[in-house]
Amino acid sequence: MAEIPTTRLNPFRTAPNLLTLLRICLVPFSAAAILEGHYAWSLGLFVTAGLTDALDGTLARLLKQRTMLGQYLDPVADKLLLSTLFLVLTHQRLIPIRVTALVFGRDVGILVVAAILYAAAGRREFGPSIFGKANTLVQVSAVASVLLHQITPAGWILVVRTVALDATMVLTVASGLHYAWLASRRTVTSAGSAPGVK
Repeated sequence: MAEIPTTRLNPFRTAPNLLTLLRICLVPFSAAAILEGHYAWSLGLFVTAGLTDALDGTLARLLKQRTMLGQYLDPVADKLLLSTLFLVLTHQRLIPIRVTALVFGRDVGILVVAAILYAAAGRREFGPSIFGKANTLVQVSAVASVLLHQITPAGWILVVRTVALDATMVLTVASGLHYAWLASRRTVTSAGSAPGVK
């Protein structure tokens, strides 16, 4: 009896992954708008990118279209968007260099630790911690408040901007240390277990 061919889900054609790809495509336009002084446009694109971030996860669950590509692509898109805007806003002297240096230093550190963890323990899983999620939230708040402050110099926006940038520095260090601690625990656990024993 001939087997009935099954259709495989193309990860590049799923709605969640298309939204993630759209978010990546918005990055250069948002950066260009900042460099040209169109802060309202950049804020609008940034908010649109945030909406795609919220929608892609929701659609993946509702439509049952979770893919391995999406699991890797989503955090890459988030990091690309935030890192690019931090760099561009620092270039425009709207975000202090020390903040951006800490953000990039943490990300490079996490990549190095993840590579060591994979080499030492063969682990590919390196999910976000509670500190990492909080750090992403304050980074988003920092970028949004910096852009909004260029549109309207309201006093409360300046307060939010200052608090968000300070919180970004604190949580960047805290989340970086937390990732390092988790990685060390996983490495020790993997090294202490016997080969082939689960």
